[in-house]
Amino acid sequence: MKQYANVITAYAIMIGLIILVGIFQSWNIAFSIFNLCLISAVMTMGANIQWGYAGLINFGIMGYTALGGLAAVLVSVPPVREAWQVGGLSMLFCLFIIVLIVFSIRYVLKNFQKSKRKNIYIASIIVIGLIILRIVSGPAIHSIEAVEPAKTGFLGGLGLPIIFSWIVGAFFAGGLAYIIGKVALGLRADYLAIATLLISEIVIAVIKHEDWLARGVKNVIGLKRPVPYEVNLQSEQWFIDLVAKWNRGVLDLISTAEGKQAALSQLVIESSSVFVKICYSGLFLTVVVILLIITQKALYSPWGRMMRAIRDNEEAANAMGKNVVKQHLLIFILGSAIVGIAGAMMVTHDGLFTPGSYRPMRYTFLIWVMVIVGGSGNNFGAILGGFAVWFLWIEAAPIALFLINLFTSGLADTNAFKLHLIDSVPYFRFLMMGIGLLLIMRYRPKGILPEKINIK
Repeated sequence: MKQYANVITAYAIMIGLIILVGIFQSWNIAFSIFNLCLISAVMTMGANIQWGYAGLINFGIMGYTALGGLAAVLVSVPPVREAWQVGGLSMLFCLFIIVLIVFSIRYVLKNFQKSKRKNIYIASIIVIGLIILRIVSGPAIHSIEAVEPAKTGFLGGLGLPIIFSWIVGAFFAGGLAYIIGKVALGLRADYLAIATLLISEIVIAVIKHEDWLARGVKNVIGLKRPVPYEVNLQSEQWFIDLVAKWNRGVLDLISTAEGKQAALSQLVIESSSVFVKICYSGLFLTVVVILLIITQKALYSPWGRMMRAIRDNEEAANAMGKNVVKQHLLIFILGSAIVGIAGAMMVTHDGLFTPGSYRPMRYTFLIWVMVIVGGSGNNFGAILGGFAVWFLWIEAAPIALFLINLFTSGLADTNAFKLHLIDSVPYFRFLMMGIGLLLIMRYRPKGILPEKINIK
């Protein structure tokens, strides 16, 4: 129990801060923060597996997150029948061509010795394949995007419950990681980081500009939820009765029936939003707990000890007969798959897919800050970092505004200096993040909850 004392204390403080937000701001905001913290925690676990377990630097987290979001669209959106009629078969044929190209390249790599002829064969396969793809896909894409572009303009998806996309997002991200890993894992750590970042930007560019796939920058909105809608809850008698029972003390203070009914209606509206967020919290928390159990088991397994040995000394591990490249590829795929799950969860929570919102600051570098702050190599630390950094990211503005009003209380509201500080509130987020990161690196260089190896 003693070994978990710091963990319990750190998480108690974090939960206490979220509760304070609920008390002093609103429970709607508090649960919104909590849900986004849970999603960020899943991302940090994926990054921590790659960096903390194996020492792999992946700056392409944004791309895997976007693939998870794309999975949510392709799984949950109903198919657009008109689009499939005019270009669906052609796009399926293009998919077949891509698979054929991949297998052809794989055949050449396995059955031909290193030579100029081998390189020519591979180059020829790629060039000819791309030409055929362009010939086949060009007219089909034009026809698909012309089908009611204001509402659809894309093929749509399978029309399944969106929660299935969490698994599909893992496969999408894991598949991309396999391709990248086969090419880039032999590079130096800094080269790998640059390569993953560039490939991530390519993924985002494709999603943004290929409207037939997911509407591009036009966005996909109105994705079906796995939880109830607020409007539906407000008309359910069981929910109204629940709200009335929960707020009985407040309602009893109102003397008139009209006033009591008006207050109850307002409480039902506010409570419906909180209830929906609690439902999301239950789903997301379940995912976090399951992933935490799995990653903890893996960390203390023989495989986990082997990965840490490879991380600490690749040459020694290789000399002991361990296939370093193979293990790096495996853990690269696993970490990316977890990030893909988080990407699908994010779109599920938001109810929309916006390719233009995927930027390195939010979906790559901020995730790395979370891992560093929490403690790389420690799953509990990675999750804590996701909570702490995202909480500060959201609450930086209210905290800054409170401090400005506190320290300038003696100044008039029209004072130029005070107005300048208030106008600069959005920038305090970066100031606080920078100061916090510097303090962590100075006084807790291994993170709030550093890695501790316990042999089990």
